[in-house]
Amino acid sequence: MALPSTLHHLDLHVAHADRGMEASAALKVARHPSESPERLWLRIVALAWQWTDGITLGPGLCEPDEPDAAVALPDGRRALVVRVGTPAAARVDRDIRANRGAHVAVLFESPRRMAAFLEEASGQGITRLGAADLAAIDPPLLAALATRDERRIRAGFTFVEGHVYVDVGGTTLDGPLHRPGA
Repeated sequence: MALPSTLHHLDLHVAHADRGMEASAALKVARHPSESPERLWLRIVALAWQWTDGITLGPGLCEPDEPDAAVALPDGRRALVVRVGTPAAARVDRDIRANRGAHVAVLFESPRRMAAFLEEASGQGITRLGAADLAAIDPPLLAALATRDERRIRAGFTFVEGHVYVDVGGTTLDGPLHRPGA
């Protein structure tokens, strides 16, 4: 018998100083039994990083072809596609081709993983990745977030000039969002 997903209740507050945007939401986040705390938090950070009206979390590991977060338009097309972790360059290239006009973003688990992704894309001759928004979380920040495994999570994210500040349970953490070539 398969283990059920763990449901986390997320009270989220997001502020993007550079975009002049602020929002709050109460969400339920399902964590697949084989999903690590790091990957769960990577999905949450990516959701906050790309926050816009209508954004929803994807089904996670149980549907690997589906994005980790997305915004669907009324006609079924996607306005936003977000991947996290270690997606293959070919998968992101397909996202760009299949979702013409959509904003495609990838949040990597480390700058080293982002560099390997770009090297993989270059080796495969994939050139469309310039259309994707790529960033990598600071590994110490992700490791600190992964220690927080509560079923009810209250988290505030503030993004300022390539840096993210996270208030989770009264503890403030921060780190840069690394960008390609930076």
